[in-house]
Amino acid sequence: MAQYDCLLLDLDDTLYPKNSGLARECGKNIKDYMVEKLGIEKDKVVELSNILYKNYGTTMAGLRAVGYDFDYDDFHRYVPGRLPYENLKPDPSLKSLLQTLPLRKIIFTNADKVHAVKALTKLGLEDCFEGVICFETLNPTHKNTVSGDEEDIEFLGSAATTTYVHTSPQIFDMMDQFAHHNQGATLSKTPIVCKPQESAIERALNIAKINPQRTLFFDDSVRNIQAGKHVGLHTIGTSQRPKGADYALESIHNIKQALPELWEIGMKSVVSYPGQVTVEKSVTA
Repeated sequence: MAQYDCLLLDLDDTLYPKNSGLARECGKNIKDYMVEKLGIEKDKVVELSNILYKNYGTTMAGLRAVGYDFDYDDFHRYVPGRLPYENLKPDPSLKSLLQTLPLRKIIFTNADKVHAVKALTKLGLEDCFEGVICFETLNPTHKNTVSGDEEDIEFLGSAATTTYVHTSPQIFDMMDQFAHHNQGATLSKTPIVCKPQESAIERALNIAKINPQRTLFFDDSVRNIQAGKHVGLHTIGTSQRPKGADYALESIHNIKQALPELWEIGMKSVVSYPGQVTVEKSVTA
């Protein structure tokens, strides 16, 4: 039997190049949201955003961890909702590559469903995947959960109905908390489930009924790759081969050149899972 039967792919900066400008604009929108919606001083947002991203995987997850309460949908409307999607163009060569690859193909992104739909549609790839595991998949809107080492802890209250904004002195307290974390102190947990949390990756594998030992995980983030490796996935990084990556590709377009066996023997290992995959599957405009 062939070694792999599933390709699990990141979306942003993986299915399209970094020079699209979306990542840069996303970072700008996050900082604008922090100032306009959360009342954080403008001269603090760059440092705070970078610290939260470094420690929690996404700035959004970090903001919730340190006490900011906001509506997830409002955040997504403001941040990815204002991205320059016109910069993304149809990619027929990638579409052909994916359509001829005889493996299950599933998107795994920290972004929200609306963003995934828009990006895939602009790229002309909306019909290339079995499903999309996105923010809503891992963070059901009816509750907020913290992903712990042993169990999920239910959070009381709703981010959609509660408003809480830090004052300036508390921002300095947060900076002090992260400084102590570098000396071994424990950080607050976030109620948002996302990569690179190993629990988030394991949850995605369970949702899509994926066997990690027979799956290739392709992501542009070194931290995500390392977390994927820890849970048993075979991993593909971008550019220089990062620690934790089994393979490294300059671009997704090089996957057939680097791993031709996926096309040569993949047909023998394709497994059908009718009615079992419950990932977000609506990827039409």
